[in-house]
Amino acid sequence: MRVGTKTVHTRQDLSDTTSTTSIQRSARLENVRTRRVLAFLIDYAVVGLLWALSLIPVFFLGIVTLGLGFLLYPVLGGLIALIYIGVTMGGADQATLGMRFFSIRIERLEGGRVDGVTAMVHAVIFWAAHIVFTPLMLLVSLFTPQKQLVQDILLGTVIVRSDR
Repeated sequence: MRVGTKTVHTRQDLSDTTSTTSIQRSARLENVRTRRVLAFLIDYAVVGLLWALSLIPVFFLGIVTLGLGFLLYPVLGGLIALIYIGVTMGGADQATLGMRFFSIRIERLEGGRVDGVTAMVHAVIFWAAHIVFTPLMLLVSLFTPQKQLVQDILLGTVIVRSDR
């Protein structure tokens, strides 16, 4: 739908599946794969920084709890990444910091919002698929009409450009 000089995307834009959907032909998918990979790199730099900053408080927690706090070290990186993704992708902008930098966001195929739990499940499926099947899983997006990866297909989500 066009309002003045700006294109407004409605839920119908995302849920029309009768023929080739408007989102398939839409500029909202242009360069999404490249932007997604670059956003991933920024996000993991952010998670790495948050992890490094959390090491010191966990050290002091380990001392105060007579060693029990040190048990957080093995799961700290994953825990921080899950919280980061749940808060950012499940938040108001529907995008992590890297995704915002590259103007992409996550949406449900039917046009709804993604909540924090779905965002965290999205991340867990991503990690599991890439650990088991290697990064070759990224090739899946070459064969799906909406440039979706396995986790997007399973959860009914799509990554689109937010600047269009």
